[in-house]
Amino acid sequence: METLIRRAEELAERYGISYYEIRVTRVTASHLTMQNGQLEELAMNTEIGIGVRAFNGAWGFSSANDMGRAEKAIETAMKIARLSKGDSKIHLGDPIRDRAEIRPKRSFLDVDVEDKLALVKEIDSLLRDERASNRSVHYGDGLKEGFYFNSLGSEIETVVPRLRLSFSVTARENGEMQSYWKSFGGTAGWELVEGIDLSHWTDFVKEKAVSLLHAQSPPSGEFPVIMDPELTGVFIHEALGHAVEADSVKNGDSILAGRLGERIAVEELTVVDDPTLPGKFGSYVYDDEGMEGKRVEIIKNGVLLSYLNDRETSALLGLEPNGHGRAQGYNYQPLVRMSNTYVEPRDWSFEEMVEEVRNGLYMIGDKGGEVDTANGTFTFGAKEGYIIENGEITAQVRDVALSGRILDVLRNIHAIGDDLRIEFPGYCGKGQWVPVDDGGPHVLTRALVGGLR
Repeated sequence: METLIRRAEELAERYGISYYEIRVTRVTASHLTMQNGQLEELAMNTEIGIGVRAFNGAWGFSSANDMGRAEKAIETAMKIARLSKGDSKIHLGDPIRDRAEIRPKRSFLDVDVEDKLALVKEIDSLLRDERASNRSVHYGDGLKEGFYFNSLGSEIETVVPRLRLSFSVTARENGEMQSYWKSFGGTAGWELVEGIDLSHWTDFVKEKAVSLLHAQSPPSGEFPVIMDPELTGVFIHEALGHAVEADSVKNGDSILAGRLGERIAVEELTVVDDPTLPGKFGSYVYDDEGMEGKRVEIIKNGVLLSYLNDRETSALLGLEPNGHGRAQGYNYQPLVRMSNTYVEPRDWSFEEMVEEVRNGLYMIGDKGGEVDTANGTFTFGAKEGYIIENGEITAQVRDVALSGRILDVLRNIHAIGDDLRIEFPGYCGKGQWVPVDDGGPHVLTRALVGGLR
């Protein structure tokens, strides 16, 4: 590695490059997928690669999956930067020399592939049910070992394990079809799997899929809505989180551009993005620009306090860097991304919230959706919902969607629960996929409700 560092210094001097950064990454991963008892994927791979960014008022980027071509990748990135010549600025800061390792209790690299296959088979067996027309199980783990260095003199070594397990069931009856699923994940080892009550959660998923076959259609209109922690998390990630990514602000794609310091929500609302949370799926110590990942209070007591940023957007907007430049892999350039995004809890119990609602809905889980951060609108599907009448939960509803204007929903929040949960791991797509987590407590607000069909 010392040879590579010296060679980068020589090439930077030759091409007149003021700043460069280099990531060398090795990922050791395994993936298993089983569908209806058939093993569809069993892969174990190790990949090593290098990604190089050089800055000369604009970025030049090159990557290689063969370390024998590392010097060529460095030279190519610097040539591109020299030809690009822009007028952008970036935050530089002081050099960092560190080694940061997230240590699991039991490394999944020490678990034999037969045991991982046995896990997938066990879950598949537990999901078997005459009412289930389809069942699937996905297991994936990966140990990412990274070495980052830049022209400032930073040298950062990181080791991060990630594991994710998910399973789903589709039930079918009289031409109707309904699905339900559950995911677990974190920056953790095999102990995460050992802590899951598989019998409970597989029964839970099966029963939910079957019960939805007999649920009724939702009403339409504007109602008081209680979002469960999972739906709170996806709302705050999709509707607010993407709007505070500073590249969206820079590009004019956010309704929150130019609104720092402005009250945009009820005083009780505080929203945080925190990559330092122990064990969460979106956690990391350093981002892919060699910046320390920091806890960011996006909204504090209803006031928009900060954007998520990287080296370039922090310099452009005059903000303190907070370490949110992330890349899918060595062969991608970092973009501004979230980590673990959540609503902080307050003091309402779930039962108190339900008692507040005369005619409304309780909506549970994330079923995907769309958000337009430029005009501030969103639509999300929920896995399921329940009617609330005169303070009591009654009938189950299915294929239910929540929509509205982001700022209206934030300003209409009536109650925030005391039951924080951040345990909904997934991958966020923005041209690249990165692991994230989100959550919150139960939240009572007003929004438009309608059917997905």
